[in-house]
Amino acid sequence: MAWRQFFFLLALSMLALAGRDFYKILGVNKSASKKEIKKAYRKLAMKYHPDKNPDDDTAADKFKEIGEVYEILADDDKRKTYDRHGEEGVKNMQQGGGHDPFANFFGHFGFGQQQEEQREYKGSDVVVDLFVTLEELYLGNFVTIKRDRPTFEETSGTRQCNCRMEMKTHMTGPGSFQMTQHRVCDQCPNLRQAIETEELELEIEPGMLDGMTQRFSGKGEPHMEGEPGDLYFKVKTIRHNIFERKGDDLYTNLTISLQEALVGFDMTLSHLDGHGVDIKREKVTWPGAIIMKKEKSTDCDSALIPLL
Repeated sequence: MAWRQFFFLLALSMLALAGRDFYKILGVNKSASKKEIKKAYRKLAMKYHPDKNPDDDTAADKFKEIGEVYEILADDDKRKTYDRHGEEGVKNMQQGGGHDPFANFFGHFGFGQQQEEQREYKGSDVVVDLFVTLEELYLGNFVTIKRDRPTFEETSGTRQCNCRMEMKTHMTGPGSFQMTQHRVCDQCPNLRQAIETEELELEIEPGMLDGMTQRFSGKGEPHMEGEPGDLYFKVKTIRHNIFERKGDDLYTNLTISLQEALVGFDMTLSHLDGHGVDIKREKVTWPGAIIMKKEKSTDCDSALIPLL
């Protein structure tokens, strides 16, 4: 009976550790490629972006969730850990606790042996604003950024590294033991700061919104005792002289004469990609009147709405 209770408890613990289904959240198969995962994320990010869902807490939570999920599935190492150990395994990995989410559970039942887990260090993440034009957000673009990145390089000599506290047991007499803590360090090559010049290629996808980011793993601030942080480019739209974007819609102001306001007008407005949009009205136009003109954009249906 006790063993049945044990296995029942074990089954419940495994279900709890499994966590959320990241692939289901993004709406992709477990075998999905990086490109498919990225495409699914972009689609959902645009759907639930706070700019398109103001005062909607549910959409804001969903936007945050898909961002967290994408960060895991877009990283090869984190994705492998998730596939093997689930969400709890990823959390354990990020906290520097290794890749075995069941270690603590089995430890309570006397399996294995307890040992101090070595902390994993990581450099700070870097967030850089990526200023883009409305034309780029409408048509898409590839940009190359040249960047001087701080890093460490080996130099002469050695240093203490990977320092940790270890427990040692000493016999003090017949049947008597004493445990003491000792600081233990490895010997690693000396490091010195250096600057590395690199080129990064970014894709500006049609329909991207302000606040969306592109992540480059390991391109952030270096850490002498661990891995470098990540680099994020955050999209920021440059103010346009003619159009203003609101969600997937474009707004602009048109100035017309008194005669055109009374009898109507017919004009052509140049769009972001240069094609002409015919604006025609055959009745009285009051100040502030709105005309909606449907346009098929590169990524989704958008409305060009001149304000008169």
